Amino acid sequence: MVAVPAMAACPVRVTGALRRILIRRARGHTTPYRDKIRVWIVLRAADRQTNTQIAAEAGVTVDTVRTWRGRFAEHGLAGLMDRPRSGRPSRFSPVQIAQVTALACQLPARVGVPLARWSCPELAREVVAQGVAERVSAATVRRWLARNAIKPWQYRSWVFPRDPDFAVTAGRVLDLYHRRWGGRELGAGEFVISSDEKTSIQARCRCHPSLPPGRARMMRVNHEYTRGGAVAYLAAYDVHRAWVFGSCAPSTGIVPFMALVEQVMTQEPYASAKRVFWVVDNGSSHRGQAAVDRLARRFPNAVMVHTPVHASWLNQVEVHFSVVQRKVVSPNDFTDLAEVGYRLADFEERYNATARPFRWTFTRDDLHDLLARISYHEPQQAAAGLATAA
Repeated sequence: MVAVPAMAACPVRVTGALRRILIRRARGHTTPYRDKIRVWIVLRAADRQTNTQIAAEAGVTVDTVRTWRGRFAEHGLAGLMDRPRSGRPSRFSPVQIAQVTALACQLPARVGVPLARWSCPELAREVVAQGVAERVSAATVRRWLARNAIKPWQYRSWVFPRDPDFAVTAGRVLDLYHRRWGGRELGAGEFVISSDEKTSIQARCRCHPSLPPGRARMMRVNHEYTRGGAVAYLAAYDVHRAWVFGSCAPSTGIVPFMALVEQVMTQEPYASAKRVFWVVDNGSSHRGQAAVDRLARRFPNAVMVHTPVHASWLNQVEVHFSVVQRKVVSPNDFTDLAEVGYRLADFEERYNATARPFRWTFTRDDLHDLLARISYHEPQQAAAGLATAA
């Protein structure tokens, strides 16, 4: 009998940096088990163990050890990945997948289904009912929709622009943010102030003191509270200097708003400025031509500029209000309204010490694109806005 020579094991060499990567994978909590076995084989092979020894320790066959040892020696880390497989032939054609995607992009009422919005199980039933496919699972539908990030079960509310001069009005505001007015650059003595009111900031005194976060425990705020009243926070934000002026009042109105204007316009550099543009929404405190005339009579160098109706998102002070909501108001735990006022005033001082102007990137071109997208859905209502923008 002729002796068959033993097959030599493929040599594996692992550098220090590569070994650290392999050990990290082997110990990772999210590393799949099959990947841990492959890494284990490579590490033991690098320690010059035989295939038989490695197979016995890992609980796999010698052929498995030989496979992954050889792939790593030839391709490195990439050799430990699964090779592309043809898999089972698809049961659904690209046309069927496109039909399901198109159905998901329609409102259920359009196809006679008494639903407010689609879910994957409902879509799967409708696909079968329409004869697009004999049968399909909800998981398959979900996988198809995920490719295009389509989630018909979610929705968000929005307001259709109903201001006939939306493009013109919004364009003036956007120009001011980019230091332009009437087609000219703003000078050094011209400023832009964004102003509004944040209404009904409540003082909720929790029935149990809030607990700070600890190890494996988030901050805890008691659910029960007693009401200590509410206050309105008025703010004026210098768009290009990132400076905030704020005040609190029992409620909103013309008097509190004009008091805020007085607070700003009596200080330098605004008192001696050539022009100070006040960007405001259409709230009752500063609505219409009457508010424009009132501001001009009190401060001749002040120019009030309104945002379009239902377009407060164009007012930069709303971004500041979102910062206040996240960092100051929530979670709401104040003993009384005085504490609310002190906290807002202290935060205002802290904010002004470190703040930088918001990086406002929405331009007239973006506004035109937005109106064009809206006109696709409502061509008759948006046509006037597009014609004005052009």
